[in-house]
Amino acid sequence: MITMKRSALTLALVSLCATAALATVKPHALFSNDAILQQGMPVPVWGTANDGEKVTVEFKEQTVSTVAAGGRWMVKLQPMKAAGPSVMKISGTNTIEIKNVQIGEVWVCSGQSNMDWPLRQTVGGEDACESSTDIGVSLFRVPNVKKSVPARDIAATWQNCNADTSARFSAVGYYFGRELRKSLGVPIGLIHCAWGGSPAQAWTSKVDIKANPQLSGYLDTSSTMYNGMVRPMQPFAIRGVIWYQGESNAGDAWYYRTLFPTMISCWRKDWGQGDFPFLFVQLAPYMKIVTEPTESNWAELREAQLMTTKTVPNTAMAVITDVGDENDIHPQQKEPVGSRLALAARAMVYGQKVEYRSPTYKSLKIDNNRAIVSFSDARGGLVLKGDRVTEFTICGPDHKFYNADATIKGNQVVVSSPSVAHPVAVRYGWANYPLVNLYSKANLPASPFRTDDFLITTAPKPE
Repeated sequence: MITMKRSALTLALVSLCATAALATVKPHALFSNDAILQQGMPVPVWGTANDGEKVTVEFKEQTVSTVAAGGRWMVKLQPMKAAGPSVMKISGTNTIEIKNVQIGEVWVCSGQSNMDWPLRQTVGGEDACESSTDIGVSLFRVPNVKKSVPARDIAATWQNCNADTSARFSAVGYYFGRELRKSLGVPIGLIHCAWGGSPAQAWTSKVDIKANPQLSGYLDTSSTMYNGMVRPMQPFAIRGVIWYQGESNAGDAWYYRTLFPTMISCWRKDWGQGDFPFLFVQLAPYMKIVTEPTESNWAELREAQLMTTKTVPNTAMAVITDVGDENDIHPQQKEPVGSRLALAARAMVYGQKVEYRSPTYKSLKIDNNRAIVSFSDARGGLVLKGDRVTEFTICGPDHKFYNADATIKGNQVVVSSPSVAHPVAVRYGWANYPLVNLYSKANLPASPFRTDDFLITTAPKPE
């Protein structure tokens, strides 16, 4: 009789434990200690619970409840102003307290290895790590995960920024966030979501790739990183994205003209926050320096990136032709990269009066044997760093390019060559590793460009 009672008691306890386990309310990983929530917009909060379980979220002066369905729940907090640490309470059959939750600005830092590159392995990185402790900055690193279908959660937590956590974090992301912290004075949340060697199609959903016939060749290596790393973040409230990628797509730069805008559109559509700011980095110089005019996959990829700024709304590009490394695809100067991205954010997103656009090609005029190139975003005139303007080439009707002489006149450059009597096109910085030296007065390097529309090497060949 005693044995039977003990067995019945054991079964009851097992049953009770199983029921409790099923009923445990659990928030998504993005809602953990030291989290930063986006100010000024509705903030979704979500997680898992037992079907039919009532879940209540309490934060600041707000209390919002819902009932879990299909094992999942979500509520939305009304827009809030920037604020320091508070406790978020999430209650169902159990209660969870999430501590040190702040409200400020949240940015996703994504791309391939140059975004993934850790702060400690960069020029000045050790000093930056030692001075990085700031209770108003939190870091979240998404683990590298590939999925054939969208994942729902992330095996990570927010961490307060200090010498240890910043050392392993994206250097570009950290420097970007540091500049925002200085200029805005509000809490900053940075989400590191990057994978070395990854192509843009891996960060794009199959649905969006299928929708564009030009991209049909990408269906087999597509969406795995998007499913495993980006989708589980959605719809976490963010201000925008910074992006550093393109090296792995240089061999198909012509298709990147379509692929990259498709990827941006995919993120914005699935996030459900409209056309949030998408700020990206133009490829740095890399590979052997060549002194004679030549074709270049990397130049073609830079052109595709430049075209994106003109065709996709609410985007901006940081030009970094002055921080490359001939022998290393990972240039170690990351502070200028993050700072230039921050300039774009400060101007575009936060309305600060700072110059952030690099000089770009505007128009071409032919005057006898001279080509006159006009630039946009060269307020106050162009600036030369060095003895003479370099990396301009010019061609005539035969499409053969020659190194050219170039002279700055305000926001124009006059280009000529004794080898070209009748110019038809000009190129600037058209090389894997261009040795360029043309800047704005705001110390931003001019973007490489070409004035021609000749068939490029990565374009499909005519049938």
